[in-house]
Amino acid sequence: MAISSRNSERADKIVLAATQLFSRQGYNGTSTREIARLADVSENTLFRHFEHKEDLFWAALRSQTVWLEACKDSLDEVTPLDAPEVVVPKIMGMLTDAVNFRPHLLRLVAVAFLELPWKAEAYGQEQLGPVCATICNYLKASMKSGRVRELDPSMVTTAMMTLVLMHAGLSRMINSEHRACIDNRQATRAYTKFWLDILAPRLAAFARPIATMSGPALV
Repeated sequence: MAISSRNSERADKIVLAATQLFSRQGYNGTSTREIARLADVSENTLFRHFEHKEDLFWAALRSQTVWLEACKDSLDEVTPLDAPEVVVPKIMGMLTDAVNFRPHLLRLVAVAFLELPWKAEAYGQEQLGPVCATICNYLKASMKSGRVRELDPSMVTTAMMTLVLMHAGLSRMINSEHRACIDNRQATRAYTKFWLDILAPRLAAFARPIATMSGPALV
């Protein structure tokens, strides 16, 4: 039991070290020797736990995806009857949380798609796909019911994610003096307002009388 516990602790240290280095230096820019050194184990010990460097990379990425499962569980509670002003803040909060508190996850996902594309697509479908599909399906149902404007739901889902992930960096490129929202709640409110302003149908846009709408209008 003690040996098994030590092996588990070593494996966890190796995965943690790999997470830090892969996310900072990329896959090709990180050697197993560096990972072993940071984990304070020999390279031989590393290979006793992980046969290949690629195995270690995917173990590092999987170690960060527990949060994604929690996000999926949270979004599963959303129903097509829920108002956008309730659901959109939840989505924006999830995304800003990823940016501010899950940097390793975002960087490792980027590394996977850039440097290990032959397996990254399968990972994306398994881990990222369910979250994206849940958001997309909610938008599709809300568009059908008239709660939000009729747009391409997959494009809106992609744009929602891209805005939050890229906003801070691109804002600095556009205006070096501009500071994007840093506080998580402030950012969530700002992104929520932006998307509700885009998605919320205006009265002039309705082709049918307001009285016949199936759901409440956003103003």
